[in-house]
Amino acid sequence: MNERSLRVLEFTKIRAQLAQYCVSDMGRALCDALTPSNRLEDVLRMQQETEEAHSLLSYLGGTPMLSFSDVHASLHLAQIGSSLSPRALMEIGASLRAARAAREAIVTDRQDTPLMSANASRLSTFKDIEQAISDAIISEDEIADRASNELFQIRRKMRACNERVRERLNGMIHNPNFQKYLQDAIITMRADRYVLPVRQEYRSMVPGIVHDQSSSGATLFIEPMAIIKLNNELRELELKEQKEIEMILAALSTELVPYIEPITTDFEILTKLDFIFAKAALSRIYNCSMPKFNRKGYIHIKDGRHPLLDPKKVVPINIWMGRDFDLLIVTGPNTGGKTVSIKTVGLFTLMGQAGLHIPAFDGSELAVFEEVFADIGDEQ
Repeated sequence: MNERSLRVLEFTKIRAQLAQYCVSDMGRALCDALTPSNRLEDVLRMQQETEEAHSLLSYLGGTPMLSFSDVHASLHLAQIGSSLSPRALMEIGASLRAARAAREAIVTDRQDTPLMSANASRLSTFKDIEQAISDAIISEDEIADRASNELFQIRRKMRACNERVRERLNGMIHNPNFQKYLQDAIITMRADRYVLPVRQEYRSMVPGIVHDQSSSGATLFIEPMAIIKLNNELRELELKEQKEIEMILAALSTELVPYIEPITTDFEILTKLDFIFAKAALSRIYNCSMPKFNRKGYIHIKDGRHPLLDPKKVVPINIWMGRDFDLLIVTGPNTGGKTVSIKTVGLFTLMGQAGLHIPAFDGSELAVFEEVFADIGDEQ
């Protein structure tokens, strides 16, 4: 189909609306690239997929699709031995969860959704990996204490060390004789070390390491000698924590490697399912039906409503041609609806051949054409 006709008949606007019902960027990309097919067998298959997805939406009460992201790049990095970031692992975990949810919802004993069941039955599930990722990673910036026994022990020691540091510093800032040396009775951090804000004139009264000073120079941020050893211990524990986190991420990344191929296939199937359910969602929104199709040029639209017009104002049209006559002349006054009627026939044809249902009564019939031409607007 030529791009000009798709634009003139506003099929491009239908694609934009369709994309709104996808849960993934990849599904939206399929919507943006959607073009009508002139192969009857492809049209019938796409229509049946949309019809089955529509039936599933009604049966399930909503889409079974969970949000997922493009994980191709992350899977490639894992395959070549790279350690993935928490975010990348979370995205892969979300894709695994989406695949499992889709399969469980779609593959049932129902006999009226064979195409959708066939698609979903190809999804592989990896619940153990999915669970391992969700147990270990809380967010992009936080790894769970229970991600490993070693990490749990390290963090337990860190909490104890933190408490000892704060106890000593609290003892200082609440000491009446020491308070006069402080700009404020607070504990703060500089360069990942606990420090106290000391007045410049009392520098010699607080032995320790100066890590920073205020812009005015009136305040020095000093790490007292009494806590240097504890701060050092805390820093060593932080380094151990980071090393253990790196080992956890590396282990999770390695665990994915044997399953890269089926996970990649899952991702491609999920994208297709996302696209099909978007078509079904659009059908529900517009109160559409699946048209019949023929190769003989027969058109019979029953109470068709242009989908881009206000549903409260649009006037349904009935148009038939191709059986007893194959030429139809539409006449009438300006603003009488001639152009809308013509565009409705053209748009319905494009929508139908793209696997979309049409906003018309059941039993409407469309033909599959090799090409659709439109000469509408001022240039005519």
